[in-house]
Amino acid sequence: MIPDQILFFVIITGVFAFFLWGRWRYDLVAFAALLVSVFTGLIPADIAFEGFSHPAVITVAAVLIISRGIANSGAIERFSDVVTPPLKNLSSQIGVISSFAAALSAMMNNVAALALLMPSTMESAKKAKRSPALLLMPLSFGSILGGLITLIGTPPNIVIGNYRTDALGAPFTMFDFAPVGLALALVGVAYLAFIGWRFLPKERQAQSAPEDLFNIDAYTSEVIVAEGSKAVDLKLPDLHDIAAKCEVQVLSLIRNHQPLSINRKRTTLKEKDGLLILAGPKELDVFIHELDLQVRGELEKKEEILSLEELMLVEAVISPDSRLIGRVMGDLRMRSRYGLNVMGISRQGTIIKERLHKVSFEAGDILLIQGDEDSLSDTLSRLKLLPLSERGFQMGKRSQALLAVGLLAGALALTGFGFMGLTIALALAAFGMVATSIVPMRDMYDAIDWPVIVLVGCMIPIGGAFETTGATALVTDIILTWSEGQSPVFVLGLLFIITMTLSDLMNNVATAVMMAPIGIGLASALSVNPDTFLMAVAVSSSCAFLTPIGHKNNALVMGPGGYKFGDYWRVGLPLEIIIVIIGLPVLLWAWPL
Repeated sequence: MIPDQILFFVIITGVFAFFLWGRWRYDLVAFAALLVSVFTGLIPADIAFEGFSHPAVITVAAVLIISRGIANSGAIERFSDVVTPPLKNLSSQIGVISSFAAALSAMMNNVAALALLMPSTMESAKKAKRSPALLLMPLSFGSILGGLITLIGTPPNIVIGNYRTDALGAPFTMFDFAPVGLALALVGVAYLAFIGWRFLPKERQAQSAPEDLFNIDAYTSEVIVAEGSKAVDLKLPDLHDIAAKCEVQVLSLIRNHQPLSINRKRTTLKEKDGLLILAGPKELDVFIHELDLQVRGELEKKEEILSLEELMLVEAVISPDSRLIGRVMGDLRMRSRYGLNVMGISRQGTIIKERLHKVSFEAGDILLIQGDEDSLSDTLSRLKLLPLSERGFQMGKRSQALLAVGLLAGALALTGFGFMGLTIALALAAFGMVATSIVPMRDMYDAIDWPVIVLVGCMIPIGGAFETTGATALVTDIILTWSEGQSPVFVLGLLFIITMTLSDLMNNVATAVMMAPIGIGLASALSVNPDTFLMAVAVSSSCAFLTPIGHKNNALVMGPGGYKFGDYWRVGLPLEIIIVIIGLPVLLWAWPL
């Protein structure tokens, strides 16, 4: 290897390591990699940021704005209750839910599709008296499978579509992905409905849907012994007795900012003492009223909050692109900045034993939030918090549903009949969403997933360096050496499996950017159709089913479903094997070598 190739592989190894570590968000990792590539001379400084002017960036941004418009219009909410019914037969219920998620994800961003369907799916689990774990993973996997069907269904498809234009001079059309994507979506949904859920651990299947809708055993909350509280001078053994009757667990006693043992029999509670407790929403409410306590973070007078009818309690999950991630609760001043009281936090079955104002938020955390009913929906949207309940939310502008759907359909028609390119057509539709206030001007930039935009803009020039340094040719030669004497079909399958494995461990956009030139290189070396190899990269880079870190949707359902890390590979590994077995023959049929 020459020095530039060695340097490139060092940088990419670092990117891969930081993606796995997860301490830094993927957009920051990609931006740092871009800067290092510039400083080391792998990427000329004058073209370092050309990736941000690439059509793929505009296409992704337009799709996200359109997806927000479809969500705002209420077009999906009109059907969500119908397509997520509490059917008696579990397989039928999973099949209906995952099928609709797949269909919806073909026409809009699949993360947005999941967010729209999650509340009604949770409600369906409650009505059917089933564990949400049985429905949420199929919902996530179904929405991922649906993204395979069209060019705009998922960002990797958009990246691959634009890469084909750059490399071969001709774009993929909107439904070029449909033959392979539709076949895999149908087979995948059938697997999820009849087989996949059976691989979940028995304890996950047996979890009941609590009266409060969600599969959350308890929140960690902090309460204060206020002036005049019944808890003043109460001995700790008596406190534990009352807590047990209220089905609350006292985790810690905090006095003068220092934790004290909760097992001292002679210790009595004093004013301003803090109690860290583990409780469900209803149990928390009962315990607070029983001892006249105050939740930390409320207004100074607890009665003011509890008596205001316009305030409501909502459970919401932190999206992977929320601005709260990595921030400490105590530094955010949630009440003064956003008008929210964070009354509790649940973290994927882990009991949080530190004081809540010291907790650093993570993706997938579920927050028990109290806020003003009129502004709560907009505030959660700005913070990228997805409500898990439909109670109190009227998010859709119902009168604009037909207009929103019409704008999307018009863009697809303009592209389908060849009047204009996809990027321009989608940009027009996005403009229409804003011009008609389906997406208010103030929310336009909030609708865009900026970490993904930065990731795409940074990875495009890095992908270019992959080729200019000769690293692509080197990797291609290595793969060809491994598969020496084997048919092009074997090489295609090897590319498919490698790409799918990488997508389970790192962001799927980054995977698509890195593997696309390798696909082209392999096809060129074998003198076969490059479209077959590009389509294999598009499909496999989106099929992340083994971990909760491979796709945002998997991370979003982890907390509400009460899943453990290992639950994903239990259900996802057979699905990925099925995708390889079915996907390759269909791929070769639709895109012959």
